[in-house]
Amino acid sequence: MGKSLNPPDSGGDDHVEPVDLKKALEERYLAYALSTIMHRALPDVRDGLKPVHRRIMHAMRLLRLNPDQAFAKCARIVGEVMGKFHPHGDQSIYDALVRLAQDFSVRYPLVDGQGNFGNIDGDNAAAMRYTEARMTDVAADLLAGITEDAVDFRPTYNEEDEEPSVLPGAFPNLLANGSSGIAVGMATSIPPHNAAELCDAALHLIEHRDATVAKLMEFVQGPDFPTGGIIIDDRRSILDAYETGRGGFRVRAKWSQEDQGRGTWTIVVTEIPYGVQKARLIEKIAELLVARKLPLLEDIRDESAEDIRIVLVPKSRTVDPGLLMESLFKLTELESRFPLNMNVLSRGKVPNVLSLKSALTEWLDHRREVLVRRSKHRLAEIERRLEILGGYLIAYLNIDEVIRIIREEDEPKQVMMARWSLSDVQAEAILNLRLRALRKLEEIEIRKEFDGLSAEKATIEGLLASEAKQWATVKWEVGEVRKKYGPDTELGRRRTIFADAPEHNLADIAQAMIEKEPITVVVSEKGWLRALKGHLADLSGLTFKEGDGLKLAFPAQTTDKILVFTTGGKFYTIGAERLPGGRGHGEPIRIIVDMENDQDIVTALVHQPGRRLLLASHEGYGFVAPEDDVVANTRKGRQVMNVKAPDEAKRCLPLSGDHLAIVGDNRKMLVFPLVEIPEMGRGKGVRLQRYKSGGVLDLKTFTMAEGLSWQDAAGRVFVRSREDLAEWTGNRASAGRLVPKGFPRTGKFG
Repeated sequence: MGKSLNPPDSGGDDHVEPVDLKKALEERYLAYALSTIMHRALPDVRDGLKPVHRRIMHAMRLLRLNPDQAFAKCARIVGEVMGKFHPHGDQSIYDALVRLAQDFSVRYPLVDGQGNFGNIDGDNAAAMRYTEARMTDVAADLLAGITEDAVDFRPTYNEEDEEPSVLPGAFPNLLANGSSGIAVGMATSIPPHNAAELCDAALHLIEHRDATVAKLMEFVQGPDFPTGGIIIDDRRSILDAYETGRGGFRVRAKWSQEDQGRGTWTIVVTEIPYGVQKARLIEKIAELLVARKLPLLEDIRDESAEDIRIVLVPKSRTVDPGLLMESLFKLTELESRFPLNMNVLSRGKVPNVLSLKSALTEWLDHRREVLVRRSKHRLAEIERRLEILGGYLIAYLNIDEVIRIIREEDEPKQVMMARWSLSDVQAEAILNLRLRALRKLEEIEIRKEFDGLSAEKATIEGLLASEAKQWATVKWEVGEVRKKYGPDTELGRRRTIFADAPEHNLADIAQAMIEKEPITVVVSEKGWLRALKGHLADLSGLTFKEGDGLKLAFPAQTTDKILVFTTGGKFYTIGAERLPGGRGHGEPIRIIVDMENDQDIVTALVHQPGRRLLLASHEGYGFVAPEDDVVANTRKGRQVMNVKAPDEAKRCLPLSGDHLAIVGDNRKMLVFPLVEIPEMGRGKGVRLQRYKSGGVLDLKTFTMAEGLSWQDAAGRVFVRSREDLAEWTGNRASAGRLVPKGFPRTGKFG
């Protein structure tokens, strides 16, 4: 009879259970989150490994891929890991294996790779069927003692095998190689460090358990990246990061200036920040070159072979190399920030953000526990062997009787056990003795071994009984690791150095990032801005929106800052390179800066450091403001002149000469010395001229010795000397006299 395709009769019960969706989602997401945190993304503080790396190490040990053995195909290793321990994708396992072999990714590689394992340009490794691998000495140190009951084992995913829950970890791997991972709701990011420095700090910590992080930082200077580079953070911020377990490090490329002869030079970059792909970095710099964002740079070449060598050619020999590099640091990954977030599985169970001291302390505690467990294991082995040797000695003393019992008795084991009070193990060992081992010489060997093991047993018992001896042994072990990876070894020497960022004026750096070109800035009556290429003399061809027209235009450079003064007494600063091009009508100023709707532009001018500006309001108040103080760094602008409606800011002009001539709506003119006007950073100002009604119409600064000049509608220029102006010269805040003959009808100086 064929199988029925119908489901079994449910007997009216459809086996459907109603589940609260909220509860089900919470439970399942929590289970997923815990799994990610515990078994994927966060390293264990004791051996610094995530489960996938630990399983790779364990599988390589089982395959006997020791540093002194032959290599094996990576496909073989990945298969072993995937089949026995890690039921996930082979590609993810191989990627993890490859990374452990890359000397530019890992400070102390755990895998010794043979074949193409990728490069710093970001190229991938060859397929696993082509590459081969074995363990390095660092991996062997991490595994040392694993067969001596140093750590707990747990069943694998299918419970057919066992895997270590943590490695013995004689090497301070967590901090030496660092780690990064994103779990659920938490992440970890630990930079690599120098193993010898970590060992020095650990040795100090064994002696002084209450040592501060500041003290430990005398040994651990900071991260030590496999790709070198220069850390430019100050000691204070590095200390703060190590104390809290959170922070970051600014890493810059290492560069030098190479003389090319005849006054020319190039910059050569020999080390780039950790985690930056060289090919992508060069691509980005080339893109910026094409986009003309790096005006000081002429060309970039990649001359790297085994070592990194990126050549930067400056625009001209007069370029400041420091400024060129600062502009590159600002715009590219030649400077990058490596975050520090020491979020690890503390004691293998709890995710926790640790300080430098806590991380080292937990590693040392783990090393002591491993030592105790290995000692107990060795002690049990010695006791078993001593028991057997004790049986052998009895057998040798009574060899003839033993032989007789074995030959004649039906149950020789029981007889011997009764005769000499032997244990089962001893009797079994005697029965398994080979005839060859009955020489007289063997007895001497056994006595020697017995005495040696007895002495070792006493030593181990002494060690287990004394905490001080245990710490002394851990100290010796750490000292051995330090010797192996000391600063005088090729692998152990420090690669990343520390330096202060050179001091450069921010304005200079900003300027170095803009191509210098002549432009003409055009401002319309309704506040539309644009920048036309070149310095234009004829502006008659300019078009404006309907109802709009030209307010002012002036020449500038793309590297200039443009100051805009509004009727509300505010100054806005706009980089000339940010102005829209001259193809259309430009953009309204309110898109570029946050200018209030009820304000209009009074004037715009090119910022000149060190210059002073005379500001005047409609009602005749004014003061002198240093131009450096009016520059605004934000879109919101800077309030400089305080004006209350109906008054508004009316004029802003650069200060020159020694006298001021001011004309009101009432056509009265007053001349007085500029020294009577105070200099202020912000305020309402003082009264310049008094009016019964109306306000300021125009003002002009001039040098009295040269006289006051103006231009009439016909273009004729009039000049009045000191004597001519005598009746208009008075004190500040006077009403003045009606303008002299020949003064333009507009009431403006022209």
